[in-house]
Amino acid sequence: MFAAALLSGCQATPPAGTADKNLLASAPPVTRGLDARGLTTLLTAEMAGQRGRFRDAARGFLDAAERYPEPALAERAAFAARFGESPELLQTAAMRWQALDRQSAAPGRLLAALAVERGDWPDALTQRLALAAQGDDARLAALAGQAIAQGAPPAPLIEQLSAALDDDGRLPPANRGDAHLAAALLEKARNNTVAARSHLARARALIADTPALWHTQAQLALDSGNEREARRAARRGLKLAPNDARFSLLLAQAETRLGNVAAAETQTDALLKRHSGGPELRRALARLYLEENQPAAARRLLQPLTGRDDLADQDYFLLGAADQATGNVDSALLYYRQITGDDAFLPARAAAARMLIDAGRSADARSFLHAQRQRFRLHYNELLMLEVELLDERGRTDAADALLAQGLTRTPNAARLLYLRAMRDWRAGDIAGMERDLQRVLEREPDNVMALNALGYTLADEQVPGRLDDARQLVERAYELEPDNAAVQDSLGWVYFRREQPEKALPLLEQAYRGMPDQEVAAHLAEVLHALGHSARARRIIARALATGEHHPAIDDLLERHPELAP
Repeated sequence: MFAAALLSGCQATPPAGTADKNLLASAPPVTRGLDARGLTTLLTAEMAGQRGRFRDAARGFLDAAERYPEPALAERAAFAARFGESPELLQTAAMRWQALDRQSAAPGRLLAALAVERGDWPDALTQRLALAAQGDDARLAALAGQAIAQGAPPAPLIEQLSAALDDDGRLPPANRGDAHLAAALLEKARNNTVAARSHLARARALIADTPALWHTQAQLALDSGNEREARRAARRGLKLAPNDARFSLLLAQAETRLGNVAAAETQTDALLKRHSGGPELRRALARLYLEENQPAAARRLLQPLTGRDDLADQDYFLLGAADQATGNVDSALLYYRQITGDDAFLPARAAAARMLIDAGRSADARSFLHAQRQRFRLHYNELLMLEVELLDERGRTDAADALLAQGLTRTPNAARLLYLRAMRDWRAGDIAGMERDLQRVLEREPDNVMALNALGYTLADEQVPGRLDDARQLVERAYELEPDNAAVQDSLGWVYFRREQPEKALPLLEQAYRGMPDQEVAAHLAEVLHALGHSARARRIIARALATGEHHPAIDDLLERHPELAP
């Protein structure tokens, strides 16, 4: 189909009598239509596609699109690449298509979808913002919701949205409202309620009657403890989208917090009726009631499941949690003991042991864990570590020491037990003991990233004399193995800072903060920014860390050393 269109632009046949073989060497290049090579490429690509060799077809059409700047060729290359299940070829073809046809939204949508598939949320947002600027329905808030659900760091996405919103003429009003809504969701995800509310107010002025707006407003109201506002927003959303189960759940949650359990159950009963009351929905509703400290309502929802022969681990866990919350300890213990799947096995044993301890039955808790170790030998060390943790939590350090020593006598080279003892030595201030155990781990597992990182970071953070080079080598090795690990990025940045290389430390700490914005990384980044003369930005980071929780020892320590950084 492309050959016919392009042939019309072929060069004319040379005049008769020009038989010189070097004539074509001096001829001007073909700028329109098909030469022999182009025609061969195009026909070969077509034939490859017809024979199901889609990757070859995609490469052929891409070659043709490079020689002849026709959007249809790049589009066909993308079409073939998708059938050929080649993400790399598809990405290249979509980029070429976009370059050749700036007016079409289709390549941008395709590039955004590919970015989402590979988890590159900033690139996905870049593509969606370009679509939004063209007036296309870019679904920015939906993308933000996806990114949050997948654990993407909100900060870089917020920066992109802020840049787009600062450019007053860039986005049409509806898409501007969508961008504000996306920013509100991302600010909410990082617990910045003030900024989230500000974006939400601006979104409401532009897109007042969209379910996504009222869903976000109801969530924000619940998070800030304004249950009446949450109820009002959920009711407004339910009018706009009566079949959207999320609004029924939010309304039930608001009613529960207002003490209207009967009204909440009316909502959940209607939801069950509308959706045939399947097990998944019952589980979701039961979790809601458990989170809202209404175990009796949760138990009523789960009751129909107890007669089934195919109860899943999550059913046993929810039933155990409901009975535990109502004080029925022995019944809850029976449910927790039924859980054998790998994902829920340890959480169930931890919940059972803590429940027994809270009920004043510490001896029963230890007997239970001992019996479980004998029964489930594959989980022996994990259960032993759980008991050590419980003993430490209750200040029974000597008993924890003895149990851990018992475990290491049984399996003297178990890396996880050695690592646990190393961390306990570190908390006790015994850096030499910590290093001894971590070196034993590294002798047998030289690529153990946790051990490399923990030892290197500690040597640098504790400023052990003469050990900064050792710290650098250890953490650089961990970084080589896992360059995307935020904890390792933070450690390496901190090692460089200790080596008086703040310029080298800064990009690593910024990367770590984007991936893991906890108070310790925030303190490291703020201190390096302050050392480089960026104190105003350091104060903003500290203010954000102080606002996200009550426990922030690293920030407190930084402010004690640098009181001028107090926001």
